[in-house]
Amino acid sequence: MFSAGFAKRFLGALTLGVLAFGCATVSPAQDQDKNKKSSDDQAAAEACKADPLKCPLSEKQRKKNVKSLRQELGKTYRKWLDEDVRWIISDEEKYAFMQLSNDEERDNFIEAFWQRRDPTPDTEENEFKEEHYRRIAYANEHFAAGIPGWKTDRGRTYVVFGPADEIESHPSGGSYQRPMEEGGGETSTFPFETWRYRYIEGIGQEVIIEFVDSCMCGDYHMTMDRSEKDALKYTPNAGLTLYEQMGMASKASRFTNGGIEQLGASPFNKDMNSKQFDRLEQFAKLQKAPAVKFKDLEEVVSHKISVNLMPFDVRADFVKVTSDTVLVPVTVQIKNRDVTFQNKEGVERGTVNIFGRVTTLTGRIVQTFEDTVQVDVPAELLPKTAENSSIYWKALPLKPGHYRFDIVVKDVNGDRVGTWQRGIQVPDFSEDRLSNSSLILADQMEPVATKNVGTGNFVIGTTKVRPRVAPSNGKPVSFKRNQKLNFWMQVYNLSVDEKTHKASATIEYNVTDTTTKKAVIHTIESTDTMGNVGDQVTLQKTLSAANLPPGLYKIEIKVNDNLSKQTVDPTATFAVE
Repeated sequence: MFSAGFAKRFLGALTLGVLAFGCATVSPAQDQDKNKKSSDDQAAAEACKADPLKCPLSEKQRKKNVKSLRQELGKTYRKWLDEDVRWIISDEEKYAFMQLSNDEERDNFIEAFWQRRDPTPDTEENEFKEEHYRRIAYANEHFAAGIPGWKTDRGRTYVVFGPADEIESHPSGGSYQRPMEEGGGETSTFPFETWRYRYIEGIGQEVIIEFVDSCMCGDYHMTMDRSEKDALKYTPNAGLTLYEQMGMASKASRFTNGGIEQLGASPFNKDMNSKQFDRLEQFAKLQKAPAVKFKDLEEVVSHKISVNLMPFDVRADFVKVTSDTVLVPVTVQIKNRDVTFQNKEGVERGTVNIFGRVTTLTGRIVQTFEDTVQVDVPAELLPKTAENSSIYWKALPLKPGHYRFDIVVKDVNGDRVGTWQRGIQVPDFSEDRLSNSSLILADQMEPVATKNVGTGNFVIGTTKVRPRVAPSNGKPVSFKRNQKLNFWMQVYNLSVDEKTHKASATIEYNVTDTTTKKAVIHTIESTDTMGNVGDQVTLQKTLSAANLPPGLYKIEIKVNDNLSKQTVDPTATFAVE
């Protein structure tokens, strides 16, 4: 049915068209053009019937497609905002994003959003972003409850804070012996889970989060009230606490104390009301987007600049300890010329404070260390020791994985500070494949007394190994001609013959002059001559730098496992002065 207004307009347009047609004069040329156009239209119509994809778009259809494309792009950005980063974007970032006027600005914003959270901005990978989407996938797989897993309270907690350090799960509910701080006594519960985090940045230590499935539908929601899991809470004379059983409290009093938790009275929770503000504060913090990690890198990410007023160099090595633990010796090297010395009774003393922190990609602190390093030099010798270096060493046991290392060095007397940040991948040596520790070039290498095995500075196992640290300008480590060159490395997962219970491998040592490409040292040895070698062997070699002319060299240690047919061939570069 057409409305009267539409019919009136249609008839008016039709009348005007008839009048115009009656008044017009058509020339033969115009008539010929009209016939040609009609023929073209007919051909186009035939083409459309044969292949609809070849139909020419009308102006109206073209505009409709453009509008549809814009809407589709809008959905993409909306999904990113409402789903992908919903739990981790701050209110300020969200407001800024909503003010953007075009897609180019939105793309730049999204790129900067992930960069601000990238723990290793100098690498191509953004481990934070990868971990974030992994968590979303995990949440969708494990926490869905009629809605996508990432939307649930457990999913949100997992996406923002990662896996809990400990989970107590009661998937079926049922009989439950309350802890005394919850009133004691036995009751029956709905399904619930308690997640424990040892530490959450910005919230604190020993963070306990409780989720209750009170609908028995799989939708666990976060609760501040630990009594919410009590299925008998509203049942008279059922699920009583110890005080209620002994007549020292009534069950009705649970609902009249005015607190956020309706737990029964107990001698262990008398200060429950005073702690409710702590629970409210924790609950509020858990609802917020996490603070942007690594704020100190934001300037570096945005402007690609770095300031290091106190220069120093750092080296990290990797040595297998157990199947799931790696020793990571961190060596910090500071030139004496960069330290401010103060004279005290004829002795020049330089003092440097060192602070280090190792965190996971989620920001959880794994290790911290801090020490003071002092250097005392007789006043008359200070100018001669300007090019000498002070070495600090710290060995950190870590599990395989990706970490962020932050080291801060402060020159106490000169009040200067330098920083060093790196993303470091601690290797996994537990796999059944041939692997090796770091190849360490050391200026000192010597066995230690039995009582000092595994302890003390620069001690790895039974050997003291003091690494040379390459300068941050890209130059290799260097040795004076009057020094010893020491090479230290361990090899892991050698195959062992089932009959002899011994490994069988050859080790080649090659030192090459990088300028002439000629080998200056080439030796081969076999595990057969090393005694009873199992699946692990330590390689230690020393040579005199005096035997090498000044220049740049490369050392390659090639290990061939004759049983598994696997090979490792780590290399290192050094200079002789």
